[in-house]
Amino acid sequence: MDLRERTRQAGGRAGSSAVGTAFFVAVLWVVEIIDVLTRHAVDRFASLRAWEFTDLPSIFTFSFAHYGWAHLVGNTALLLPFGFLLGLSGRRVAVQVTLVVMVCSGLAAWALTPPHSATAGASGIVFGWLTYLIVRGAWSKRWTEVALGLALLAVFGYVLWGVLPGAQGVSWQGHLGGAAGGLLSAWLINDKRSRSRF
Repeated sequence: MDLRERTRQAGGRAGSSAVGTAFFVAVLWVVEIIDVLTRHAVDRFASLRAWEFTDLPSIFTFSFAHYGWAHLVGNTALLLPFGFLLGLSGRRVAVQVTLVVMVCSGLAAWALTPPHSATAGASGIVFGWLTYLIVRGAWSKRWTEVALGLALLAVFGYVLWGVLPGAQGVSWQGHLGGAAGGLLSAWLINDKRSRSRF
């Protein structure tokens, strides 16, 4: 494959990743607009309530609801760059990582948060995407992924302190679960990719 073809493919992946990430974030903003217009009906429906077994399906919805614009803006600022970088690995990998992260974040929020308290927001996905991007090189052994992981750790490593108990009203449980999901998906996906080479 010549340089021109590689450049064309790289440009295609970047464009696809940018569109996919923008679409995901746009969905979050549309959901928040609907929430405001319905006087927070979305929050009541989509939030995940800890220790309520009938609420377990909300593991797949709570990441799409946010408690106000500031909450959404804060997550958006990190979702855009992390989602774009994740998307460069392809749509299938991005979807797989996101699903694993979402489930792990939701289970942690459900099991570790005080009973009946509600959790919402995509910050668990933020932590999962970031953790995945930082650690995947440990399994893939690709120098570009190792280098990117180290760069992200240097620039955004401070974000990972959010997995520890801190500010009141912030779900460190969901953050911890998301980070665990990022680690798990890095092992599951990239270990499989490494073994498939032999």
